[in-house]
Amino acid sequence: MARLLEGRPIAERIKEELRKEIQNLKIRPVLASILVGENSSSEVYIKSQQKTAESLGVIYQLHRLNQNITEEALIEFINKLNSDNSVHGIIIQMPFPNQIDYKKISQYILPEKDVEGMHPKNIGKLLFGKAELLPCTPSAVMELLNSIKLDLYGKEVVVVGHSEIVGKPLSLLLLNKFATVTVCHIATSQAGRLEEHVKDAEILIVAVGKAGVIKGNWIRQDAIVIDVGINRLGDKIVGDVEFEEAQKRAAWITPVPGGVGPLTVTMLMRNLIEAVRMQI
Repeated sequence: MARLLEGRPIAERIKEELRKEIQNLKIRPVLASILVGENSSSEVYIKSQQKTAESLGVIYQLHRLNQNITEEALIEFINKLNSDNSVHGIIIQMPFPNQIDYKKISQYILPEKDVEGMHPKNIGKLLFGKAELLPCTPSAVMELLNSIKLDLYGKEVVVVGHSEIVGKPLSLLLLNKFATVTVCHIATSQAGRLEEHVKDAEILIVAVGKAGVIKGNWIRQDAIVIDVGINRLGDKIVGDVEFEEAQKRAAWITPVPGGVGPLTVTMLMRNLIEAVRMQI
């Protein structure tokens, strides 16, 4: 039976370290959050960000913008935050309305205020293993793996999902640790090869957003399973992996909720503190 790899205790330890660092900075960090329109899932994430910020002594500025805002107006608003020296970090809440292209908009945040680590300059630094600001969810995954003192050197790691915000940057972080990384995606599934790749994984990381896409009996014996997925199934919140069956086979497995989620906001705050250092 797998041991639970829970994110909350790790998050609490890191937050305690961040509180001490904020005291040493002698200033209160300011995080500007931009929400375009209304979205229930964004509201949940914002509430979590606000709560964590308050607990650390971070000033959290929430800017609610009109659903029908143009890209030009949004870029102008971002530029105002860029030029405001009292603002140390900027985050744009997803999803966007259809008229806004996130890939385009994210490039207008100053790299040193990009607390999500998604500016092309920061991603480029990640490629060379030199990034100061890391994408939050991939960074949370790496913290979970570090917590069990796992040596990734040469390990067979399978990442299911190749999104810009999780799968792709996570694969770079793993490669920088000399893991042997296989990235699976929709074409892997359509080719009928997803199961065989999952069965090879000493470490399996799944970030698809589809409940039960990974069957529990696919899990390699004594594998480590990190489930990034968060899905609502009736009145339950579940991950992308069939948890009960997977837990019988794995050595470690993250619960959903309670695994990656609690760490993601903490990584955001750690990026904010690093952004402050870069700016002062």
